[in-house]
Amino acid sequence: MTDKVRVVDSHQHFWDLSAGGYSWLGPEYGVLNRTYGVPDVEEFVAAAGVDDVVLVQADSTLEDTEAMIAIADEWPRVAGIVAWAPLTDHTGLGEIIERYAADPRIVGIRHLMHTEPDPDWTVRPDVVQGLDAVARAGLSYDVVAVLPRHLEHVPTLAKCFPSMNIVIDHLAKPPIAAGGWEPWADLIAAAAEFPNVSAKISGLDTAADPNDYTAKALSRYTDHALAVFGPDRLMFGSDWPVSLLAGGYATWWQTIHELLEPLSGDERCAVLGGTARTVYNLGSPA
Repeated sequence: MTDKVRVVDSHQHFWDLSAGGYSWLGPEYGVLNRTYGVPDVEEFVAAAGVDDVVLVQADSTLEDTEAMIAIADEWPRVAGIVAWAPLTDHTGLGEIIERYAADPRIVGIRHLMHTEPDPDWTVRPDVVQGLDAVARAGLSYDVVAVLPRHLEHVPTLAKCFPSMNIVIDHLAKPPIAAGGWEPWADLIAAAAEFPNVSAKISGLDTAADPNDYTAKALSRYTDHALAVFGPDRLMFGSDWPVSLLAGGYATWWQTIHELLEPLSGDERCAVLGGTARTVYNLGSPA
C-alpha cells in the first residue's frame, strides 16, 4: 500500500523450464535461464508494498496460461492474468476465449508478436479476425512493440477495436541505451491519441544500459509518456524476472519512485495502481 492506493504490479512473469516450452530462453539470457516461481519474488513484492499482481504470458502456449492459473489459485496477490490464445486458430479460438471470459482473473490476451518474422503480424487479416473475438469477450490486448513498425500498428488496432483496451508493454521499448528519440517519440504520441490505448512504465531498465542506468536517464522518456498519455493511462510494471538483468525488483521499484516523484499524490496513485485496476477491470480495491 502506497499513498493510500493498493499498488498493482501490472507486469510480472513466471516460468517452469521443467515443463517445457519457453524456447526463446537460452544461455545468452544468463540468470533468466532457470525456473522462477512465487518464492523467488514474494519477499521483494512484499518489501515494495505491492498488493496485487497481474501475471503476463511468457510463452505462446496454452500450457503457460494454465500454469499462471495454477499460480493464481495458490497466490492471493494475483488480481489478473494476461493469457495467450491462438488468435489465428479460428476453429478453436472461440471455445478458448469463452472459457477465459468465464474466469474473472483472466483480463487480457497477449502474443509474443515481436518474435514473429513478420513485423506486420498483428494487423494480418487472420490475426485481426482473432482479435475481434477478444474484443467481443471484453478482454484487453497487450502489444509487445519492439520495432517502430510494431508501434505504427497500434492506431490501426485502436481504430478497428474502439471498445477494446490496448496496452503497450514497456512503453514500446524506447531507444534509451542508444540515446535515441525518433521515431519512437512521434509514434508513441500517435498511439496515445486514442483513448482506448494505455501503456506500461516497465522494462525500461533493460531498454537502457542494464549495468548503468539512472532515473535521470529514463526521465526524458517517461516524461514524454506522461505528457502524451497522462497518469490515468500509464501503469507501473516490474517486468520481473526480466528485471534481474538490470538490478532486480528493488532497484526498479526505487527508480519508479524517483521517476514519479514530481507528480501529485493522485497522479502517483494512478500510475501505481489506479490505471491498471481500470484498464484490466480488476475491480474495486479492498
